Amino acid sequence: MFIRIVKMSFHPENITAFLENFEIMKDKIRNAPGNRFLELYQDKNNPCLFFTYSYWETEGDLENYRNSALFDGVWTFTKKLFNDKPEAWSVNKVVSLP
Repeated sequence: MFIRIVKMSFHPENITAFLENFEIMKDKIRNAPGNRFLELYQDKNNPCLFFTYSYWETEGDLENYRNSALFDGVWTFTKKLFNDKPEAWSVNKVVSLP
């Protein structure tokens, strides 16, 4: 299992549209094959900055999601709202303390 972190920055006037669409799509994304966890974060100091944090069983599961009609719809809608290029990282958890 690994973690995918995606950083997205939006025009202020597009935040509501992003959040409304995320609310509609979050369960579909979370239930994509191989997805085990999904959270959305908003930066405390810059309200235009958001991060998704998700766990995936395998890199193949993430790639299958990224090549799916679901992702195409989500990303086609979302990328029109950006004010900067998104960034993404795939990371392995090294330490976790409860």
